[in-house]
Amino acid sequence: MKFTNMVLAASAAGMAVAYPRGRDVMPNKRSIEKKRATGFTWVGVSESGAEFGSAIPGTLGTDYTWPVTSKIQVLRDAGMNIFRVPFLMERLVPGSITGTLDATYLADLKTTVNFITASGAYAVLDPHNYGRYSGSVISSTDNFKTWWTTVATEFASNDKVIFDTNNEYHDMDQTLVLNLNQAAIDGIRAAGATSQYIFVEGNAWTGAWSWTSNNDNMKGLTDPQDKIVYEMHQYLDSDSSGTSETCVSSTIGQERLESATTWLKDNGKKGFIGEFAGGVNSVCESAVEGMLSYMSENTDVWMGAEWWAAGPWWGSYMYSLEPTDGPAYSTYLPILEKYFVSGSSSSSSSSSSSTSTTSSSSSTTTTVTTVATTSATTTAVQHTTTSTSTTAPVEVTSAPNSQVEVSSPAAQTTTVPAATTTLITKTSSTQSNTSTAASCSTTGAAAGTVPHWYQCGGLNWTGATACESGYTCVEQNPYYSQCL
Repeated sequence: MKFTNMVLAASAAGMAVAYPRGRDVMPNKRSIEKKRATGFTWVGVSESGAEFGSAIPGTLGTDYTWPVTSKIQVLRDAGMNIFRVPFLMERLVPGSITGTLDATYLADLKTTVNFITASGAYAVLDPHNYGRYSGSVISSTDNFKTWWTTVATEFASNDKVIFDTNNEYHDMDQTLVLNLNQAAIDGIRAAGATSQYIFVEGNAWTGAWSWTSNNDNMKGLTDPQDKIVYEMHQYLDSDSSGTSETCVSSTIGQERLESATTWLKDNGKKGFIGEFAGGVNSVCESAVEGMLSYMSENTDVWMGAEWWAAGPWWGSYMYSLEPTDGPAYSTYLPILEKYFVSGSSSSSSSSSSSTSTTSSSSSTTTTVTTVATTSATTTAVQHTTTSTSTTAPVEVTSAPNSQVEVSSPAAQTTTVPAATTTLITKTSSTQSNTSTAASCSTTGAAAGTVPHWYQCGGLNWTGATACESGYTCVEQNPYYSQCL
């Protein structure tokens, strides 16, 4: 989505913070037709979690998490054949952009990626950094090339990995954005990763609706392997920010892609919608269906699309496609299924809770324990790994009808608290590239007070600011304060 400069989502045992993003139709056919031949190469979803949290490096299970492989498998079995895996540059290569890899975070990333690619699907490596490292705009193309050479070397032998240069560059010099993308391409190919596609993103949140106004110079990128794909994001609310359940009209999906489609055709380029979504209502459903239908009629330039988003910590987030209780799951999976690539689903024998990794990563097995509650109760969640027979219970409070998922991709002894709610704060972007923060709503707060782990303040926050007894509203960053 075109999350703005700071998407904040539930942080552990309550809330995690995801940096921002950018998102920026034909009648609704809810009578589930079977998928048709669309000409797409990929259709899938972003698997969010590892980019959550404002703390660097942060604590696994508290500040960030990894996707649950059994949930990925559900979507894989349905027919999705591409999964974008957002993560943070600073966690993978900490301390300095030209530094060395963090072994634990890398192993977890590889486990997730290898699960996806072993199923026959594609995994998109998405450094979810908005053209920044440790909060500052990346200005050195040499350093960016080094970072990408370091990372791509680890995945060079996996031809089902796709490299996404960076999520949603914004408010940057346009020539710098061009040069950073070229440096990433050069670094990836220098690492020996010569068979994989490279997704390049543009300035102004890589919005499709404003692509021709901001990113025309991106046509100058070159790749010796000729496998560049232009990743754009498109949301359907008033400012293309993906911060509202309301879509402008039932035809806005197609309309916002038309100029970008012409640009791709005129320049002989291939495009991909890396983030898109709409609210659960008839107008948005028609707008999404219309956008996908329009793209399927123009597959000479559009290679496919990924929904934003799935992941274990989204809770009641309006666009969550996490199986099977994400708010968008039951409505939008049937719509997306019509556009899945024929024959792309994995075999039913694929494991949903464990995977044997490729030679680039040691084999690990993860056991996932799921606890469903029907009322607000305190539940013990056990986290078990193959490295030890010990299980550690942790007390977590679950909201009514919630489902708690716990997963750790790498074998390690860790107690992972479950998220009890989800919170998203994103800034929005207009075609003039100005940004404003959008406030988020919370659920479950007592009248006039905010529960533990919920948002209690931040730029443009309009909700309650007083925490319930025993907790204090603590500022995490200008966009987000939380009751701790």
